[in-house]
Amino acid sequence: MTTGGFSVSGYGPERGGLWSRLTARDSVVRRLDWPILFSSIALSLLGALLVWSATRGRTELNQGDPYYFLVRHLLNTGIGVVLMIGTIWLGHRTLRGAVPVLYGLSVVLVLLVLTPLGATINGAHAWIQLGGGFSLQPSEFVKITIIIGMAMLLAARVDAGDQVHPDHRTVAKALVLAVVPMVIVMMMPDLGSVMVMVVIVLGVLLASGASNRWVFGLIGAGALGAAAVAALGLLDEYQLNRFAAFANPELDPSGVGYNTNQARIAIGSGGLYGEGLFNGHQTTGQFVPEQQTDFIFTVAGEELGFLGAGLIIALLGVVLWRACRIARETTELYGTIVAAGIIAWFAFQSFENIGMTLGIMPVAGLPLPFVSYGGTSMFAVWIAIGLLQSIRVQRPVSA
Repeated sequence: MTTGGFSVSGYGPERGGLWSRLTARDSVVRRLDWPILFSSIALSLLGALLVWSATRGRTELNQGDPYYFLVRHLLNTGIGVVLMIGTIWLGHRTLRGAVPVLYGLSVVLVLLVLTPLGATINGAHAWIQLGGGFSLQPSEFVKITIIIGMAMLLAARVDAGDQVHPDHRTVAKALVLAVVPMVIVMMMPDLGSVMVMVVIVLGVLLASGASNRWVFGLIGAGALGAAAVAALGLLDEYQLNRFAAFANPELDPSGVGYNTNQARIAIGSGGLYGEGLFNGHQTTGQFVPEQQTDFIFTVAGEELGFLGAGLIIALLGVVLWRACRIARETTELYGTIVAAGIIAWFAFQSFENIGMTLGIMPVAGLPLPFVSYGGTSMFAVWIAIGLLQSIRVQRPVSA
């Protein structure tokens, strides 16, 4: 039973005085997944160094303060860790009951982007400007609400013992829940976030045990939908240019293919050991656009070399490996689905971000989890880590 905060069946505290409360908290700490926590912190701190390197000389961005982005990245990380702790304290089961409120709030926020409150950054009208240099990207939180919302619907009757697998009606309801915010995000348009959400939905369905007909049907529907979007001209020109540059990087090396070409030059020049932190010629010369956000991996490739870039990939691998273990060890379908959705999210977004800097994926404007600069994305990934930790903490002791 979950009481909000600490769960009686999962990790206390039962009402037995100060000693029981202390031992309950000690049990929470001991049952945390420390490899995933340390890897996430290491990625965020590495990201802080890379963001600092990419922005310390950008006076047009840092308002004349070389530490501007470094301080804000560390602050975002600190807030993210607090959000993770809060998520663990509440527990994923408590959030399960709050899904209607969280889902409604996320839909309202993405709708606000389509109003005069919305702002366009880097070609994507996907932000809400808050003033004082702060902005919010609601689509990052939509990823979380889609995961926990679909998990709530798909697992309800299975965890209650009424079904072995979700029936077709339940799957249809879960898909409607996901499609509503996805359509709004597509209207912005924010194609990169929609791509991630589609992968999340597929990962959630696979983990839920839903019929494979739904998975194959969605893949087919997605292909037809993409063709229809292109045929009807629903994509903005900058998005079409990104796909054109991916198909032929030499098409316009000083125009649509500029970002990808400069990114590949930066990574290729790093060699095995890199040119040294703060010494990358492409980075100091400011040849790669948006290097502190979408193209942060180019700083690692150029200045830390193959070894440094490989370390980032290895740390992301540890996060995914431990998340897979958490998904496997939980005995409730709801926890398995939530973990699987997070795995699909992190895996695809990391692959897309790194892949676009190497020229093997189209530029989609997606940050590298934990590493790229950006407050909303940092908050979202740390909340996801909190969900994973809660699932692990509340698993049966024998698991």
